[in-house]
Amino acid sequence: MEMEAQVGQSLIRLARDQRVASLGTILDGHPLVSLVPFNANNDLSAFDIHVSRLAQHARALTQSLKVGLLIAAADSHARNPQALARLSIRGFAEPLDTNTPAFEEARESYLRKFPQSEISFQLGDFYFIRIKPVAARLVVGFGNIHDLTGDDISSLARQTHGFN
Repeated sequence: MEMEAQVGQSLIRLARDQRVASLGTILDGHPLVSLVPFNANNDLSAFDIHVSRLAQHARALTQSLKVGLLIAAADSHARNPQALARLSIRGFAEPLDTNTPAFEEARESYLRKFPQSEISFQLGDFYFIRIKPVAARLVVGFGNIHDLTGDDISSLARQTHGFN
């Protein structure tokens, strides 16, 4: 149980403390990696990004909704970079309909994390993409690796936060 709590804390710390992630998509049959601001919902069952339709990764999402999202702790020259905490997610992306409670909740939460992004909500080319994890690999130190399902991620987050 103690190990599970430590894994849950590491998972939540990465999702809450980090502001940007690397988004992997497929564009015209080739891999594309982009840096995107992200926000995780409370139980980590979904990760939201607010993207412009003008971006290459938005175009890629019209070709395939399969995505990868890498959230990593900041590098420090004092540590072995292979020991950096990181969460590599495989999942599916879906646009959020603006006329839903899910959109409003995502917007409010996103703006708490990124208040400077208010202007992008007034521009017609931006929209929300919700990434739902199917599987992930959590590395919390050298050799400390955990393969997780999407359900494992949200279960660990709920247990660590003490809610169901």
